[in-house]
Amino acid sequence: MSINFSKNTLTQYLEQLSSRQQVPGGGSAAALTASLGAGLVSMVANYSIGRKTNTKALDAKFTKIASRAQAASKRLLVLTSLDSEAYLKVSKARALDVKSQKRAAKDARGVPAEVCKISYQLVQMTPVLVEKGNPYLLSDVEVAVELLMAAFNGAKVMVRINS
Repeated sequence: MSINFSKNTLTQYLEQLSSRQQVPGGGSAAALTASLGAGLVSMVANYSIGRKTNTKALDAKFTKIASRAQAASKRLLVLTSLDSEAYLKVSKARALDVKSQKRAAKDARGVPAEVCKISYQLVQMTPVLVEKGNPYLLSDVEVAVELLMAAFNGAKVMVRINS
């Protein structure tokens, strides 16, 4: 089964999330939350490029952060769907032998583990945005960090549950 939440509107995704359906669930929501955080990191980096006090090296750093955060946001959006696919495989495996159940659980751990990794990497990009970035967007950096930490912690729960 192939799921692609990136084709949904936010309203459609939230309707599915709140309904009595197997997917999306917590892991998918964690990935989407991280994607939102990544988007904010990219936005702040983009608004920090070209400021009068910037050096060329600093602008290059902001450009690199913006690009990496945007790519991370896109990957996290894919993981929003992949988590749901992995959960459906776990659900299907419940009717199978223990070996199949363990294999499905192991595969399901991979998605939230990647969400944790990407969230951590994105948080590591934020200190330069706080120190040298656009000072009018410090609250956006803080919200990004909060979203990324929530996503990290939520995804960590999913890794634990699938262990």
